[in-house]
Amino acid sequence: MRRIDLKKANVARSNTIRDINRQIVLNYVRERGPISRAEIAHETALQRSTVSLIVEELRVDGLIEEVSGESSGGRPPILLSLRTADAVAIGVDLGTKRTIVGTSDLAGRVLHQETFETNPDAGQTTNEIVDRARKLIRRNNGTIEGIGVSLPGLVDPAGKELFIPTFKWRNLPLASEIQAATGLPVTMDNDANAAAQAELWFGRPEIREVRDFILVLVEDGVGTGIVFDGQVYRGENGAAGEFGHMTIGQGAPVACASGSRECWEAFASERSALARYKNLSGGLNGAAGTNFGDLIDVALRSEGAARTALKETAKYLGIGIANLIRGLAPEAVIVGGPIVRAWPVISSDIRNTVEATICRGLPSTRIIASTLGPEPTLMGALSLVLASKFASVSFT
Repeated sequence: MRRIDLKKANVARSNTIRDINRQIVLNYVRERGPISRAEIAHETALQRSTVSLIVEELRVDGLIEEVSGESSGGRPPILLSLRTADAVAIGVDLGTKRTIVGTSDLAGRVLHQETFETNPDAGQTTNEIVDRARKLIRRNNGTIEGIGVSLPGLVDPAGKELFIPTFKWRNLPLASEIQAATGLPVTMDNDANAAAQAELWFGRPEIREVRDFILVLVEDGVGTGIVFDGQVYRGENGAAGEFGHMTIGQGAPVACASGSRECWEAFASERSALARYKNLSGGLNGAAGTNFGDLIDVALRSEGAARTALKETAKYLGIGIANLIRGLAPEAVIVGGPIVRAWPVISSDIRNTVEATICRGLPSTRIIASTLGPEPTLMGALSLVLASKFASVSFT
């Protein structure tokens, strides 16, 4: 039972019930469409006249459209589906090595994306993001409604305070600069938080039914996005989920972004896997110049040193995941990032480590790979705009 926060509570107005019903109908169309008005009325117990009024509002607002269903011999039924003819969101996935700027429709389908190398100079990267965003806005003739930005660092809920350790960017007015240059609202969040939100809204159907899960994002670092009761938990000043810097050992193969060789990120990141591979290969056969994608390709071809490096990394991923399960008891843990391509190689090592480490008697937790692809952070950035269309009315 959630306690009402009187400092943040919104008093119910006369249109609150209408707004809630509108979001319920829209989400039925989003998750179960194409669907008929009659089916929605039956599932929700709303009057058919009420459903029809809401549907008409949603059609006028450009959120849903009518489509023809399959005929069973007579006139084809009229069904409802999300309107996906236009791009409505721009997502900016600001990474430590490269930045992706893309567009999506209302259903979260990526329509177009461009990539450029992230410049350590904040001004240069901001200008490049603005140029790409402006081009996409012109290309889509005014249908873009907002811009979401995911980034590998701390962001407060208002999007004003920012710290990216890799580049030592601190309190960069990124959101306000992009907003001023494009004229569109900009929402920012930590990349793991954003990816967790994307899993919640656009991931596999069984995850959409889960109310409590943790997204473990494995890239140059390790980040976690925490979802409690169907919403991302950000903590004070957006600092929740920094489990990548929890201590799990000593003498890691690389240092974390803060310079430590004792934290989870130093043992379980892409960089740690590459360092292990280089050490196992003695720097031979091009190992010194191998990137993480190449390492996975080699491992999938059953090359011994590559598989060993990934499986050792998976063991440390499992140790950290076991700690999360012990402390938070989520229904599921989702592993995301480019490493999911190596799931056939690493999944058993992660699960075996968790089972060997976890305390007996604790409930079993599913550990699964993300289905958002190798770039869940782009989907995360897009979800910062799209989820606001579908989120329910809140009283707190």
